[in-house]
Amino acid sequence: MRGIARPVLAGVVTAIVGFGGSFTVVLTGLRAAGADEGQAASGLLAVAVGSGIVAVVLGLRTRMPISIAWSTPGAALLISSGVPDGGFAAAEGAFLLCGALIVIAGLVRPLGRLIAAIPGPIAGAMLAGVLLQLCLAPVQALHEVPLLAAPVIVVWAVTARFARPWAVPAALVVAIVAIAVTGPGLGGVDLAPAFVWTTPTFEPAALIGIGLPLFLVTMASQNVPGMAVMAQYGFRPRLRGILVATGAATLAVAPFGGHAVNLAAISAALAAGPDADPDPDRRWIASVTAGVGLAVLGLGAGLATALLLLSPPILVEAVAGLALLGALAGAVTSAVAEPEGREAAIVTFVVTAAGVSFLGIGSAFWGLLAGGAMLLLHRRRTRTP
Repeated sequence: MRGIARPVLAGVVTAIVGFGGSFTVVLTGLRAAGADEGQAASGLLAVAVGSGIVAVVLGLRTRMPISIAWSTPGAALLISSGVPDGGFAAAEGAFLLCGALIVIAGLVRPLGRLIAAIPGPIAGAMLAGVLLQLCLAPVQALHEVPLLAAPVIVVWAVTARFARPWAVPAALVVAIVAIAVTGPGLGGVDLAPAFVWTTPTFEPAALIGIGLPLFLVTMASQNVPGMAVMAQYGFRPRLRGILVATGAATLAVAPFGGHAVNLAAISAALAAGPDADPDPDRRWIASVTAGVGLAVLGLGAGLATALLLLSPPILVEAVAGLALLGALAGAVTSAVAEPEGREAAIVTFVVTAAGVSFLGIGSAFWGLLAGGAMLLLHRRRTRTP
């Protein structure tokens, strides 16, 4: 028993940090995509349970610390995309497309290689453009609700100095206390979680403007970095099996509001690193425990949604923005890392961050298209005598 106590504790910490650090992003994204209270709670419950099940299955099967989570950058993409034509049912159709593409990427190697070939500056710039508006929310909240936002930001900053993984959960606790003190209370609010089925519809604009960028963001900012984190600690599972499993899980949770299941990137090191256990052969226990913990925490989706509805929207967005500051820093660094791709990256960033839709298709797709075109023109120009 003593031998597994340490990885079990690491798994519990991984689940708490992973859930508490980004569930506000998921709920805000689903609401922005047109979900009502019940649909948003169902979506959070679905991705939590789906992610937990996949983590347990893969961990037991491979005996490797394969941490699974939802796509936090993908949820941020939903915020920037807004409600598609056809409402939340059309967004769910886009989720299904994302899941199908993930499965195909696992089964068809050329497609996986094609996604991996997307230039780093372009992928980083698109993600930075998606995250920018949400990461501005802490400053906006400080202006609009200073008495509520200031303690949240101060606690986040101080905790990040001494225990970075706990910074966002600590800020979230302060926000919840502020909501409880100043809000109208939870009386009459249904806190019981429930799966809500919504029949997906397939709108071309939503499929192109949400489904395709969601797939690209999930692959570029979750699955690829997640594999890199595990490789850093000596674990090299087969990507094909992971993509098929997470893609199938995305297909399963999409009709219940779940947007994307994928490899964990931010919290993966908590289960795969030596802090989980000095013996690498026991670290899979941490990822399996984290999967169980994530599924259990998903049962709090009803309470989480109620708190979201009772609080000033900008306060919840501020917590979500704090959770994504690290991802924004990484995306910006990737976007400007290569001098020859900076101009194209800036074009991608500006178009994506503008948040303007054309032909009903969201800005993330147009940012990727514009940046790719600029990159091709630049390379052609440099090759021309």
